[in-house]
Amino acid sequence: MNIMKMMKEMSKIQDNMKQAQEKLESLTVEGQAGAGMVQVTMNGKMKPVALKISPEAIEDKDTSLLEDLILAALEDARAKAKIAMEEEMQSATGGLNLPAGMGGLFGG
Repeated sequence: MNIMKMMKEMSKIQDNMKQAQEKLESLTVEGQAGAGMVQVTMNGKMKPVALKISPEAIEDKDTSLLEDLILAALEDARAKAKIAMEEEMQSATGGLNLPAGMGGLFGG
C-alpha cells in the first residue's frame, strides 16, 4: 500500500470518527431499575443527562433501596451506552479493530 493511499484512508477514518463523536453526543439511552421506578437517561458518551424517580420508589422512605435502584439504573444505562459507542466506533473505523484508546488518535 502506498503512503498517499494510506494517508487518504487515515483522513477518511478521522472524519468518520469526528462524525461518530458528534452522533454519540446526541444519542440517548435509558437505563431502568425496579421495574421502571428509577430511570436514567445517558448520552452516547456515557454522561447522565436525566434522572426520573417514581413516587412509589420513595413512599416507604427506604433510602438504601432507592440508592441501590439509582445505581442499578445508572449501570443499566452505562451498559447500553457502551454498546452504542462500540457500534458507532466500529462503523466509523470501517470495521477496523483498533486497540482500546486508539480512537483518540483520530480526533475521538
